[in-house]
Amino acid sequence: MTIPDPALYRPCVGTMMVNAQGHAFVGKRIDNKEGDWWQMPQGGVDPGEDLDEAMFRELGEETGVKPGHLDIVGTLGRELFYDLPEDLKGKLWGGKFIGQRQTWYLVRFTGKDKHIDLEAHKHAEFCEWKWVEPVLLPELIVPFKRDVYQTIVDGFRKLI
Repeated sequence: MTIPDPALYRPCVGTMMVNAQGHAFVGKRIDNKEGDWWQMPQGGVDPGEDLDEAMFRELGEETGVKPGHLDIVGTLGRELFYDLPEDLKGKLWGGKFIGQRQTWYLVRFTGKDKHIDLEAHKHAEFCEWKWVEPVLLPELIVPFKRDVYQTIVDGFRKLI
């Protein structure tokens, strides 16, 4: 397997946040105009930013969940890459990247649903959220990310 050139891919963290029942958090993106797609929290890593700090920051911005309501269970141990579809290349992230390279975390949510606040950040990314069985994740995400989501589900299956 050939590893893509990391410089072509935006560095990113993603989080599978699971509750006590083993269900995963997904949010419906506010800017989603093309279908009924749901995704797990994810976002860019700032230059020089520690990955754990980036994960807590992004998860807090997108869900309002504070680190005190989270336990890190683990990471996949390798970056996952995806390419943007041709119609999006050159339009996102200033045209600098052709996709993302993602470090994925599994975290256990120890809070209550009331601790989830999609409007905690001034630029909300999700308009709705729900808990789902992890096996359903690949069919809920936009098609070009399905292989990544299947790898995440397979990689975390025994830890959930």
